[in-house]
Amino acid sequence: MPEAKVQPHWPAPYRGARNVISRVVIPGSKSVTNRALILASQSKSPSILRRPLVSRDSELMVDGLRALGISIDEIQGENEFYWKITPAPLHGNVAVDVGNAGTVMRFLPPFAALAKGDISFDGDPRSHERPLGPVIKALEDLGISISHEGRYSLPMILHGKGEIPGGELHIDASASSQFLSALLLVAPSMKNGLVARHVGSTLPSMPHIEMTVEMLRDFGAEVIVDTASHTWSVNAGNLIGKNLVIEPDLSNAAPFLSMAMVCGGRITIADWPTKTTQPGDQLREILTRMGAKVELNDNGLTVNGNGQISGIDIDLHDVGELTPSIAAMAALANSPSHLRGIGHLRLHETDRLAALTREINSLGGNVREEESSLHITPAPLHAGIFHTYDDHRLATAGAVIGLVTQGIEVENIATTRKTLPDFPGLWSSILQ
Repeated sequence: MPEAKVQPHWPAPYRGARNVISRVVIPGSKSVTNRALILASQSKSPSILRRPLVSRDSELMVDGLRALGISIDEIQGENEFYWKITPAPLHGNVAVDVGNAGTVMRFLPPFAALAKGDISFDGDPRSHERPLGPVIKALEDLGISISHEGRYSLPMILHGKGEIPGGELHIDASASSQFLSALLLVAPSMKNGLVARHVGSTLPSMPHIEMTVEMLRDFGAEVIVDTASHTWSVNAGNLIGKNLVIEPDLSNAAPFLSMAMVCGGRITIADWPTKTTQPGDQLREILTRMGAKVELNDNGLTVNGNGQISGIDIDLHDVGELTPSIAAMAALANSPSHLRGIGHLRLHETDRLAALTREINSLGGNVREEESSLHITPAPLHAGIFHTYDDHRLATAGAVIGLVTQGIEVENIATTRKTLPDFPGLWSSILQ
């Protein structure tokens, strides 16, 4: 048997203090794409998803839905690519690969419980370590039998009955907002709807829950939110297929906008929405606080920078996915930064707090890690290997540091395909 080829490290393009001026088209939002796929698959009429994200995470979701019986056609029109989703009766006795995609491993099991038969779920080794217990327990509380050998994690086998009774449910989603979204997305198809109450500590990433609620309503669901009691009520009922344009992934814009911050210059992200529930929209305020001039108009979002970055003291609890890019900029700033409220990032693709601390410090940086925060004091950085731990956002953080630090090599840049089909190509084309 031939030995597996070791992929060479990616030399991060060095730019230095030369300004970058570019207009960038970012692929569609992973969060919106995968939510839309789940909702369209439950609808009573077909849906069209225009400008969907085509990446490893969305392909895993598509493959899982197809395995359960949903028809998803990929259509290349004259000027655009889109998916046509045609709902169909679900069936079990299939295996689903979730990779290391949080939305897939958490959103698909509740949807699969609507099928009859056994559905086995497994994924990458890291997926076995990522929290899934609240979703498993919630489904068990709703009467679904799941074989997980008491681990409350992957791998597991769900024994579908063809329906979910629904009703009232208590769930602790303090480790990930995806736990709550996973149940809400399928609630219209539950026999009695769902009344879900969050009973844990503060919910992370509330904008993602707001995204779930707004998209449910767009597809015709009746949703009542009681913020005082942390309760979400979704009535049983038919969803209606949509003709939907997927927004660009605003969180994926962070490393590209960093170019203007780190090198100086002007970066415009095309098609930035004027109204959105994506957490990445908070980049407008965050980058302004870090010294940029930010403008949103018909051309998109434009960030002007002069290469001087101000440190920032900020709670990133609701926008944790922006942390790697912000940490990379903070390491190159002219004053210290304190990134707070991000303890839940230890449960993502990797322990992002530990990984960022280790990798930035290995290049000469000064990062001090606490349980739920990072203290970053800028220090001269030097050449070295930036390890990614199979985490796409670690990889893009390494690319940001490499803009002004010669000799940075990013290990496993291919992991960026999780949410960006060709990050290395797009990144390099901007810097030419």
